[in-house]
Amino acid sequence: MKRGWITGLTIVAGMAGLWFLGKHNKPLDRSLTVDKIVVEKSKRRLSLYSGETLLKTYPISLGQQPVGHKAFEGDRRTPEGKYVIHDKNPHSGYYKNLGISYPNKRDIAHAKEIGKAPGGHIKIHGLKNGWGWIGKIHLLKDWTAGCIALTNEEVEELYQAVPTGTPIEIKP
Repeated sequence: MKRGWITGLTIVAGMAGLWFLGKHNKPLDRSLTVDKIVVEKSKRRLSLYSGETLLKTYPISLGQQPVGHKAFEGDRRTPEGKYVIHDKNPHSGYYKNLGISYPNKRDIAHAKEIGKAPGGHIKIHGLKNGWGWIGKIHLLKDWTAGCIALTNEEVEELYQAVPTGTPIEIKP
């Protein structure tokens, strides 16, 4: 009985914390130019920059196996390294998405060395269509197949502010 009460209290506290995160999130200033994205996997954070100026930071969910660089298709890891936003899809199965240029030549060579396909289709995306109501609750667990997930509102903001060709660095 005591364990169930503690679990319930932990869930309520976590949800209150996520609510707090969402309530104090100022919109991105649209007059500023985003020219770099930095993802820090260990901190579960995506940051937007204009030059050296930090514009905004978002909490994120990652692939189900978040530690380490993506080595092959199906490993459920989010890649690490320097890439670019190479496309944008307004008709994604996970709200909208911004495509990351994984795999690069190094990723392809490594996968070939271990006899595997490198995989691809790594995106910054929102929540599965029809599940947007979950909002920041998605942050309680890493759940993607290797992508970087935000709320639909946050992806909408990125979709409008980040041009294709923008560099993205994904750090451990």
